[in-house]
Amino acid sequence: MINAAASAVFGAEGPFQRTVIERRELQPRDVLIEIKYAGICHSDIHTARGEWGPIEYPLVPGHEIAGIVARVGSEVSKYAAGDRVGVGCMVDSCGECAHCRQGEEQYCLNGMTGTYGAIDRYGQYTQGGYSTHIVVTEDFVVRIPDGLELDVAAPLLCAGITTYSPLRHWGAAPGKKVAVIGLGGLGHMAVKLAHAMGAEVTVLSQTLKKREDGLKLGADHYYATSDPETFKKLAGSFDLIVNTVSAKLDMGAYLSLLALDGTLVNVGAPPEPLSVNVFSLIGHRRSFAGSMIGGIRETQEMLDFCAEHGIAPEIELISADRIDEAWERVLASDVRYRFVIDIATMANG
Repeated sequence: MINAAASAVFGAEGPFQRTVIERRELQPRDVLIEIKYAGICHSDIHTARGEWGPIEYPLVPGHEIAGIVARVGSEVSKYAAGDRVGVGCMVDSCGECAHCRQGEEQYCLNGMTGTYGAIDRYGQYTQGGYSTHIVVTEDFVVRIPDGLELDVAAPLLCAGITTYSPLRHWGAAPGKKVAVIGLGGLGHMAVKLAHAMGAEVTVLSQTLKKREDGLKLGADHYYATSDPETFKKLAGSFDLIVNTVSAKLDMGAYLSLLALDGTLVNVGAPPEPLSVNVFSLIGHRRSFAGSMIGGIRETQEMLDFCAEHGIAPEIELISADRIDEAWERVLASDVRYRFVIDIATMANG
């Protein structure tokens, strides 16, 4: 087995503790990655605290992973030692079902294998990127273009693809009006990406305190949802609304902002159910949808798009001993706009 230093939670209440975890020995098509940076996603918190279901502890979260290939298995053809690579929210799938064959591994009919908190095909409990090394089959590793630094590339592996995929699927492009609910880790990436795709972009946030940031990131308009006049003024305006927040909202109010044939797609995932009145949909042939990350092919496409257009998340780099503090700040919306762990501080700690 391969030993890796890691930061883990040993219960739903935390806190993080340093530990050593075992990674499997390389199988013929495996890649050993020395992790350099790991982003902190709100999903890490939901999962570790058992808000999305029971969890086995200890748990090492982290599915926004950027690093360098350290070693490859005997049959690996895509990567070599020294390559700059990333790993996102999944590390395997069946590879045989209709969805996998279409390059939509995230919707594997037999269940994709999450980067942490899942059981892999070897019967091992997966542990994530808050660690110094990870072993992943080559088909679930992506190449980080030279135009992207590793620290800013890490959050693209979740926040980037989670917003890129629905924008592409529902056709964000010149002539389209796109609204983004929330300007956080996901929201700020949705704004940057939609702007680069040529759409007219509006941010819908509780207050105007981040308005200046939103406009700098590429938004054309910025409105406070705490102002009732916002919903009156923008009624029937948008072709696509991307909801990035993980909180319960009045979905009827937001659906009223859609134009004919418009779609509101959820990428944020609140633990509690969302309620939708069907009359919010049928009046203007509106759609209420969801989207989960993207397939490996689309994730590579997203990375290449970001490198080509000079798109990178706004990050705050932290040491491994500040993860607990960072989680509390995420919950308080006190980050602009993504925490990234410098894994070298874990290896040296």
